[in-house]
Amino acid sequence: MRAFVYNGLPSRVVFGPGAVAQLPAEVARLGAKRVLLLSTPGRAGMVAAVSKNLPIAGVFDKVVMHTPLEAANEARELATKLNADCCVTVGGGSTIGFGKVIALTSGLPVLAVPTTYSGSEMTTIWGMSENNTKKTGRDPKVLPRTVIYDPELTLDLPPAVSAASGMNAIAHCVEALYAHDGNPIISLMAEEGIRALSKALPSIIRNPKDLESRAEALYGAWLAGATISTTSVALHHKLCHVLGGLGLPHAETHAIVLPHAVRYNYDAAREAMARVERAIGAPLAFQAIYELEAKLAIPMKLSEIGMKAADLERAARIATEAPYPNPRKVEYAPVLELLRNAHEGRRPS
Repeated sequence: MRAFVYNGLPSRVVFGPGAVAQLPAEVARLGAKRVLLLSTPGRAGMVAAVSKNLPIAGVFDKVVMHTPLEAANEARELATKLNADCCVTVGGGSTIGFGKVIALTSGLPVLAVPTTYSGSEMTTIWGMSENNTKKTGRDPKVLPRTVIYDPELTLDLPPAVSAASGMNAIAHCVEALYAHDGNPIISLMAEEGIRALSKALPSIIRNPKDLESRAEALYGAWLAGATISTTSVALHHKLCHVLGGLGLPHAETHAIVLPHAVRYNYDAAREAMARVERAIGAPLAFQAIYELEAKLAIPMKLSEIGMKAADLERAARIATEAPYPNPRKVEYAPVLELLRNAHEGRRPS
């Protein structure tokens, strides 16, 4: 009989086509009267469309990847200056990340409207980068109080971005399946998340306007975010945080590293890998994931997204210098080999 601990997190989810129309009611439900809207510069049109009838105190539209400390402090200062009482984030993981770092120091509630498949909106994980290093942590204060999932808002997400974001979500599920502090509920959600995403992503590549597939992918992303909300991450996420600190794009990095990290852990986590294979419907989890990505027309090599070969040894050293739970012992030489394979995009064997 297995022993486990499960902690459910108090997040409200509103899901469905057209669900963003409930945004004013959900803001009112939080009692907010001075909303700070957060987005990237490219989301201005969408933000304007979905934020009608909100009590807006101001807008921060300078969101960038990896939450650089200087930009995060600018957003925090704006929230204080405006006397904001709520942050509404409209966008992907980067935008949600800015809402989280504001909440980390101010305690302001965050209402998230995800437009990608990152899953960040369901977690207590926050991150900031400074001097080519990304620092992450967990704090209940940063968990969005309410998440509105509207698949209609993802219809214009470019196919390549959709695919990389969806593979990032699958990575959450995979690591949750072999997390040292996993539990049966999370494992059920993780397997279902992989199934939903692996089915939806190829359909989205074929027809980006397929609302049913978009909804299925967003459903999978919700489950993926929930899986890492109460479990620890392992080698895969550690490597991606290290590479993110070097400036590599978040979702693409996760997608490229995933099959190689799965190969690294395959023999040490066979039960988890069997669930991955069942969810995708193909044998050898690491090859199943690699073949799925090959269908999605996304980068398959770290070298394609800016990783320099000269930085591989440094990344492997950082990833192995501090111990953390992982199914297989984390050692420098095999981790460096993993990174070299990912750098060249070799098919795991």
